[in-house]
Amino acid sequence: MTGHNHYTMCAQFHPKDDLVVSASLDQSVRVWDISGLRKKHSAPTSMTFEDQMSRSNQNQADMFGNTDAVVKFVLEGHDRGVNWVAFHPTLPLIVSAGDDRLVKLWRMSETKAWEVDTCRGHFQNASGCLFHPHQDLILSVGEDKTIRVWDLNKRTSVQSFKRENDRFWVIAAHPEINLFAAGHDNGVMVFKLERERPASAFYQNNLFFITKEKHVRSYDFQKNIESPTLLTLKKLGSPWVPPRSLSYNPAERAILVTSPADGGSYELINLPRDGSGSMDATDTKRGQGTSAVFVARNRFAVFNAASQQIDIKDLSNSTTKTIKPPTGTTDIYFGGTGNLLLITPTAVHLYDIQQKKATAELAVAGVKYVVWSNDGLYAALLSKHNVTIVTKTLEQVSTLHETIRIKSATWDDAGVLLYSTLNHIKYTLLNGDNGIVRTLDQTVYLVRVKARTVYCLDRSAKPKILNIDPTEYRFKLALVKRNYEEMLQIIKNSSLVGQSIISYLQKKGYPEIALQFVQDPQTRFELAIECGNLDVAVEMAKQLDRPKLWSRLTTEALAHGNHQIVEMTYKKLRQFDKLSFLYLATGDEAKLTRMAKIAEHRGDFTARFQNALYLGDVNDRIAMFKEIDLCKFYVLAMKRSVPNEHRSLSLHDCKVSRSRRRMRVDLGGNRSHRGPNHITYPGLSSISSKTHRIDVQSQLANKGYFPIIL
Repeated sequence: MTGHNHYTMCAQFHPKDDLVVSASLDQSVRVWDISGLRKKHSAPTSMTFEDQMSRSNQNQADMFGNTDAVVKFVLEGHDRGVNWVAFHPTLPLIVSAGDDRLVKLWRMSETKAWEVDTCRGHFQNASGCLFHPHQDLILSVGEDKTIRVWDLNKRTSVQSFKRENDRFWVIAAHPEINLFAAGHDNGVMVFKLERERPASAFYQNNLFFITKEKHVRSYDFQKNIESPTLLTLKKLGSPWVPPRSLSYNPAERAILVTSPADGGSYELINLPRDGSGSMDATDTKRGQGTSAVFVARNRFAVFNAASQQIDIKDLSNSTTKTIKPPTGTTDIYFGGTGNLLLITPTAVHLYDIQQKKATAELAVAGVKYVVWSNDGLYAALLSKHNVTIVTKTLEQVSTLHETIRIKSATWDDAGVLLYSTLNHIKYTLLNGDNGIVRTLDQTVYLVRVKARTVYCLDRSAKPKILNIDPTEYRFKLALVKRNYEEMLQIIKNSSLVGQSIISYLQKKGYPEIALQFVQDPQTRFELAIECGNLDVAVEMAKQLDRPKLWSRLTTEALAHGNHQIVEMTYKKLRQFDKLSFLYLATGDEAKLTRMAKIAEHRGDFTARFQNALYLGDVNDRIAMFKEIDLCKFYVLAMKRSVPNEHRSLSLHDCKVSRSRRRMRVDLGGNRSHRGPNHITYPGLSSISSKTHRIDVQSQLANKGYFPIIL
């Protein structure tokens, strides 16, 4: 597209029509019709003869023979080069900024375009400009290091922002949310024009809030009905600056509204008894102040940041008391009847108005909002990334940190704090336990929680109702309060599962409750062992059937004194010696006798001797001494247990046995090739007599027969 005779500095498409607007250093703004370009590249369709003739007549060539895009309007009015130009998103308006330091507004129709007005205020070249996407405002930036906001209807300056050293060159608006970006010499600055948090206050079942149009409305939580406009606040502060806060007095049905415009101001207004329709506030009391809040049914406090002074006023707006707050106070909040919370950059002070002194102080940095619980016993101090819960006497209960900015908070009837970030609604208990309740599609400001319903206001100050599942935090609250009935009811009636709740219960020392949520056998076994539920542990060990698990179960069962489970685990692990000792400890002679027979059948001489000791079977021990030729023990056992008339025969048997063995050695019997310490016994495999002697001696020593060994 040709037509400008100097550098083209900017070009923009129209948001809906086939138009392009361009700005040039030739001091002109041109509007181009590109409908021919669209038709040229559109899909072919069947056309009537009349359509074809109409199209051919439209495609008149410009002076260079171009028929795709033609100049529709040429706007001249700037005295120097034009740096930027932009269409209005919905109206037939154009705004331009030039080196003549002017921001010009243009209007166009189907046949012509003309200049409407000029915004004057920049001291250097105006570099960029645009229309506000949702309000009747114009924004412009310039080389005078300022961002300026203009009223589209009055063409007057509304607001300006100045940087110290950097010139601004370009500005852009987010198409959906209230964000703007301005490029300067050293980077890009992203900013908001206005506060998006709606001013609101609730009392019992009613929410009072101020809309974007500065209308005061109420919302009934029980009926879920929004009232008509109660009154308008058009005269409060600047028309483009929304009110900052709203305080409600139920005794007088009055509201106290503050605005940050012109250094800060407040209005005390009585609400009409019926919301019959929109009406202007007539009986109002006004004054200067940064913050204002009711402190009693007939008193309110006004804080002036510039003079660092707090005035206590009555309902006729007369000052009854003046307070000098701590140096650096930035804001005030209700602190309980007759008290104020004074906010400084590094601390919060609880101030008694009657005594005129601070009664408590807590070091908390950057507090922006204070939210009181429904019973007035606790308060949540909200800063940019932290939530601190305190008592009404300003004693810290718990604190938590969020990486994402915290937007709002409200208290559940059960004493759980719910707070919102940009993307989530979360909760925190008084002990600091916290979690996520649900995700958010858009940022909201919480005002009330009732059962499974969250009432909130969105950024356009419209009431919204969100459904939540409070099961998780209700369960944790019941756990903290040891309300086991409610816990069991939640377990039965909800699907509260997941590793987070299981690990939470383990961490808090409630594995027996975590056991109710788990299906995995390994995890169930671990939890059962931890909480001492041996029945579940046995069941899971049978399913998994691993030696390591049986060993752990044995240790736990021994600690609990459950010998039946110990017996079962010893059998599973085939620990026969421990099983024999268990039968000895429990006095089960029948099973001990059976263990002796099993030892004999297995050919385990040590286990056999051990069982004979446990059973007190002297004859069996004598027989074993005789078998392995331990004559000293054999003789001792005979002296203690065998009658005198039989002892000589037995001793003779022992001597004969020894002489026979020597004879076999002298004759070169079968033992010679096996070494001097091996003997073959009837019914047993070849074993070492020396080994058995040492083993039996050690066992006898354990039983207290030391003189024999010596």
